[in-house]
Amino acid sequence: MLKGRSLLRRNFAFFKLAIVSQLEYRLNFFVDAVMQPLLGTGVEVLLWLGIFQTSGPTFGGFSMQDYLAYVIWSPFISRITSTWLYEYKMIAEIDNGSINGLLVRPMSFFEYYLSQFLGYKFFTTSVSLVIPVGFILYFRLPTDFSRLPIVLVSIFYFLILVQMMSFTIATFAFYLNKVYSLTAAKNFLLWFLTGELLPLDIVPEPYRSWIIGLPFCNAVYLPVGYLTGRLSKEIFLRGFITTTYGILFFAVAGIILWKQGLKKYVGTGA
Repeated sequence: MLKGRSLLRRNFAFFKLAIVSQLEYRLNFFVDAVMQPLLGTGVEVLLWLGIFQTSGPTFGGFSMQDYLAYVIWSPFISRITSTWLYEYKMIAEIDNGSINGLLVRPMSFFEYYLSQFLGYKFFTTSVSLVIPVGFILYFRLPTDFSRLPIVLVSIFYFLILVQMMSFTIATFAFYLNKVYSLTAAKNFLLWFLTGELLPLDIVPEPYRSWIIGLPFCNAVYLPVGYLTGRLSKEIFLRGFITTTYGILFFAVAGIILWKQGLKKYVGTGA
């Protein structure tokens, strides 16, 4: 019981640390949480308005209202599920040897960054949420706001998988140089697999079914599709199962790579 309370207090402290760190540079936080999603959403809306001016009243079986709802929610949700900032930090810790200071402390490397990652995402999400809601209400676009709580739960559950992937990639720094390129390659691939680049409804079969069967579409396509009424509840809830499989896979891979990497690691850095 005491160990459990100690674990919760420790991780809550890391959670708050991420929030305090964001507030330390308020202009940077304003740009990250408000300006970037606002400008990104505006560009997406203008892009799809232009597409429908040349394609007609429907595109891929959906109306302009459906696509506008999708492209307003997708950049907001994709920003929640992106992780390059903390992934770079974890890689740098191993790469430059500053991980030494974390290894001797009564905590794990993974929980230290997971708690900060969740704190950062919780805070920025709370602030940024007003942007898509404002656009949706202004344009009167299809969105079932009663589904928003369970959608946010699914997104934050997916963040555990996101951090698992980042942790696994960071462990490659024990074995390879310039691991940052793996982060760039992963992010580019996920840009398509999550449905951020374009709605997966446009992808032809059987490739669409294959992609939806992977856990990565739970980052954008499934939550946005369910929120805007494009997907059924059954398909959406199936995403919790695929996310769980993804978490288990990357947990096993990350633990193995971490333990083997520590055996090879020589802490000569800071």
